[in-house]
Amino acid sequence: MTTKQKKIIAPASVRAMTEEDYDQVYRLWRTIKGFGIRSMDDSKEGVARFLRRNPTTSMVAEANSELVGSILCGHDGRRGCFYHVCVREDYRHQGIGKEMAVRAMRALQKEQINKVCLIAFKKNEVGNSFWKSVGWTFREDLNYYDFVLNDANITTFQ
Repeated sequence: MTTKQKKIIAPASVRAMTEEDYDQVYRLWRTIKGFGIRSMDDSKEGVARFLRRNPTTSMVAEANSELVGSILCGHDGRRGCFYHVCVREDYRHQGIGKEMAVRAMRALQKEQINKVCLIAFKKNEVGNSFWKSVGWTFREDLNYYDFVLNDANITTFQ
């Protein structure tokens, strides 16, 4: 394929994530450069627990019988939060990430959640550029703090 030829890609369909999607989701996460995966939170059991608590708000995108995008989305009854938003590199720039985000936000609205947030690593240029381009507001008026409750929940970066 020459640089002028563009790979023809089937459109993706977006649907709610299920526990059965985990193996494909995890494989996708492992392909994303700079992606942080936690040993406990992102394990099969950890994601299943998250999905049971938030059964309608996380999304996956499929194309050509393959999972090409995912977003973990949940809420605490007051505010929603996006985690692990990603689209396989060869499927980017087709609106898949935006469609997953919109579907997740609509699911949050159905549950009467009025605001959603996300955290993007400063070094994640692709993600930060994407969120700004689709109208999200970068907050400069607050500091984000963490307190680790379980040191065994180790993050590894791809």
